[in-house]
Order: sequence, then C-alpha cells, then structure tokens
Amino acid sequence: MSEDYMYARDGTEDSHNNPANKNKTGKWKACRFILGNECCERLAYYGMSTNLVNYLQIRLNQGNVTASNNVTNWSGTCYITPLIGAFLADAYFGRYWIIAIFSIVYCVGMTLLTMTASVEGLNPSCDENGCDPTKSQVVVCFLALYLIALGTGGIKPCVSSFGADQFDANDEAERKKKSSFFNWFYLSINVGALVASSALVWIQMNVGWGWGFGIPAVAMFIAVGSFFSGSRLYRFQKPGGSPITRIFQVLVASIRKSHVNVPHDRTLLYETTDAESNIKGSCKLEHSKTLRFFDKAAVEVEGDHVQGLISPWKLCTVTQVEELKSIIRLLPVWASGIIFSTVYSQMSTMFVLQGNTMDQHMGPNFKIPSASLSLFDTLSVIFWTPVYDRIIVQIARKYTGHERGFTQLQRMGIGLVLSTIAMIVAGILEVIRLNYVRRHNYYDLEYIPMSIFCQVPQYFIVGCAEVFTVIGQVEFFYDQAPDAMRSLCSALALTTVALGNYLSTLLVTIVNNLTTRNGNLGWIPDNMNRGHLDYFYWLLAILSLLNFLVYLWISKSYTYKKVAGRLG
Repeated sequence: MSEDYMYARDGTEDSHNNPANKNKTGKWKACRFILGNECCERLAYYGMSTNLVNYLQIRLNQGNVTASNNVTNWSGTCYITPLIGAFLADAYFGRYWIIAIFSIVYCVGMTLLTMTASVEGLNPSCDENGCDPTKSQVVVCFLALYLIALGTGGIKPCVSSFGADQFDANDEAERKKKSSFFNWFYLSINVGALVASSALVWIQMNVGWGWGFGIPAVAMFIAVGSFFSGSRLYRFQKPGGSPITRIFQVLVASIRKSHVNVPHDRTLLYETTDAESNIKGSCKLEHSKTLRFFDKAAVEVEGDHVQGLISPWKLCTVTQVEELKSIIRLLPVWASGIIFSTVYSQMSTMFVLQGNTMDQHMGPNFKIPSASLSLFDTLSVIFWTPVYDRIIVQIARKYTGHERGFTQLQRMGIGLVLSTIAMIVAGILEVIRLNYVRRHNYYDLEYIPMSIFCQVPQYFIVGCAEVFTVIGQVEFFYDQAPDAMRSLCSALALTTVALGNYLSTLLVTIVNNLTTRNGNLGWIPDNMNRGHLDYFYWLLAILSLLNFLVYLWISKSYTYKKVAGRLG
C-alpha cells in the first residue's frame, strides 16, 4: 500500500500528532461519536429551550411580549457566541479542545438551571394564583441560561466542522461521504429535538420543571462522554493562527498601497514559491478577478523587504488576499439567511402562543402542550433528510448533471421559498381562528374548540425548508470558507440565527409600540383572541418574499472559491 493512499492528504493528524492514517482514523467510524454527541447535546438544548417561553410565563410571571422577547434575545445570544469558540478554535486551540472546554461550561449552566427549577430557595414560590419570583431567583435563572448560551455557542461552530474534518477532501470517495455527513449531522440534531419536543415538554408541563430540566442536563453529560470516547479515532486539523490578524494585514497593506496599480498578469502578484501554502491548515487559493482593490496587498514594491524579511503588514500572499475576498463574497449570502432565521424563530414564540389558545386535547384525557407541536417540524426534517439524500439528489442529478443534485445556492433558495409559504399558511390559519372567535364570540375563552393539530402544516413546511436552507447553508459555508477559517465561517453562518432572533424581537417591539397607541390592544396582546397575529405573519411573509428576490440576484453573481495547491 502506497504512502499516499495510507495517509490523509489534507494535513490532518491523529491524536499522537502523527499524519492521520486513513484506515485507522476518521470517516464514519469516528463520526458516529460526533453524531452521538450532537444528538444528545441538541436533546439537552431543545429540551430546555423549546418550552422556555412557557417557563418564563408560568414560573417567572412574564407576559407574552416580555417572555417572547427574552426567548428570542437568549436564543440570539446562543448564535452570537459561536464567534468566540470559532475564533479560538481556528487561531489557537483547534476544534477538539474548544468543544471540550465549552462543553464543561455548558454542563455547569444546565446543572444550575435544573437547580433553579428544583432546589428550594432558587425556585420561585408558587400557589393557585401563580408564581412570585424574587429578583435574585430571576438573576440566577438568567445566569444559568446565558452560561448555556456561552457553552452551546462555543461548541456549535466546531462540531460540524470537526465532523467534516474526518473526511479527506483530496480523496474522491471521502469527499462524497463528506457531503452526506452534513445531511446526517442535521438528522442527528433533529432526533434529539424530537425527544425534546415530545417527551420532555410533556414532562415539564405535567410532571415538573425540575425533571423537565434535569433530564436535558443528564443528556448533556452523556454528550460529553460520547465525544471523548472517540478521541483516538479522530483526525485533527492544525490551527492556522489568528484569521482576524490575517484579514487586518490585507486591509492595512491594501490601504498603504492604495496608489499602486495592480498588474494585469496575476503571476506578478506575490505568492510563496513552493507548492504549499504558508498558512497552517490551508490550501493555496487561486487568484480571482473580483474585489481587485485588495490585490494591491500582494503587489511587491520597494520597501516591502526589510533586511531580507517580508513584513506581512506590507506584503501579503495571494492566498491571504483570497481569504479576505472569500469572506466578503460570503457576506451577501450570509445576510439572506437572517429573514429565514426570523421565520424559524416563530416556532418557539408565536407558534406556541397561537397554539396556547387552541384545543390541545388528543382524546378525552390527554393534552399535548403547544410547544410539543414543534415535534412535527422535527419529524418533517427526519422525513425529508433521507428523502433528499437518497431520492431527490439522485433525481435532480439526472437533470442538472451536478454531483450534489442542486448547487448549494439552489438548495438554499428552495428553502427560502418554502419558508415564505410557511408564513402564508400560518397567517391563513390565524385568519380562520380569529373568524371562528368572532363568529362564536369566544373572545374571552381560554381555549377555543379548534384543534391545535391545525398548526401541523406550518410546522411541517418549516421543517422541509430547514432541510434545504439550513443544511445547504452549513455545507456551503464549510465548502466556501478558507481552510484555516472554517470554524469562523461556520460561526458566521450561525450568527444569521442570532440576528434573525434579534430581528424578531425588534419587529415584535416595533409592532407592539405602533399598534398599542391610543389605547389599542395591538396585534399581539396577552389575550390573543383580541389581537391580529395574522398581520404579523403577513409582515414576515412579505419580508421573506423580498428577501428571496434579493437572494436570486446575489446567487447569480456569486464567484466560487478555487483551490490552487496543497495544505501547508
């Protein structure tokens, strides 16, 4: 067996810092531990977040708008903190150790949250009139929530990238498996979410919040155990130094040489002479014709060499310049995901509040909590993921000739259309619900005699949209990111979820302020039967449609990354 065949050619190493043996490390035998980790971690996350809006209402005595905004603000933070973990992983510690460190923070947060719901003195006192939390109890609860936000955010951008690192991009067979990995990775997320949105939500509403949060905490400890169990099988990508520093070096060098003309012959631009990139863990990148101002950083002029040495703040390689260009080209695609995330965030807020007003009975004796309806989103993902991977891709490949059936940009665009349809369906249901209320004068009825299962279509369509947009986005950002910035770009993709949640908070706040003037109840009052939630859904549908039209223009003009050399 030749050495080229025996060892991975992407620069990865094994747990003993030796070149990764392809037969002993990586691939699916390593990924099963990563998928197990992700499944249990997502069970923990969704187990406490799916029903969080009801916990804040019931145990912390918060109103609809306050509870909804607190959930979206916290959820947004969960998707901003990935920038911290991603930077540390790419620059200094590597993905493995960042997952390990932030998992411990995550476990501390889950344990503290469980204590706030079960330990006397930390949990609010409640009676038949409701709960009366003290300020210190509220503070401890939110401290636990934001420790969880730091923990989950720290590991989230690293897990998917670490899993993809287990497949050698320079091996055709492994490269095809890498594409499937992202589908199965997202499937594992939703298997965990399925248990969380069904059994755990029911436990929280019927058994108690202590058990309801305690089980997710145990799941998180299992997730950590699963991750460490596969350590000897993993392939490790070396951190490449601070990507932020390299970006600023290109910016500074470009500005310093703003008066310099860029030669038409790209071979005159500065690049290392050997076949390898001088950036650890990164391939050489081919020069692109866009954003030519930054090419000035790679133009050699007198003064770049001081005593035979090159200052990276004066002269940068083509690969370093192309790293920055790749990030800039990703930004418009990244921005188009914000509205999608705003739509997605409605499942944990407005969909739940809408379901709270409907008949939740399944048979004469069993009530399904409104937050548990998100299991139909999860079931949709579990259904559509293998269908997409095994059937849709095969059919699409015959017509498009593309290895993956659709390009990643096409896949994301289909999801954006589906998310718009989901908001239209949700709006139609709310119109029907409000008409039913008016026709029977049910304005002050807590639960109207209209089955909560009428919400299933909107959840199912959102789940289908996730399979196209979210999985496509994760794969796209990993694939198009510079090799030494993959965790950072995965985190960048996740920040669309954060900004989507913050945008939802902003929209709810603006809508509430505008529609409650002059003593009006507004679109989203505490009594939803007297509001107009349908108007809010129409607003999101219009924003989603406009976002898709802009996305079409963005996707047509996108320039894909091209690799020119081996890993350094």
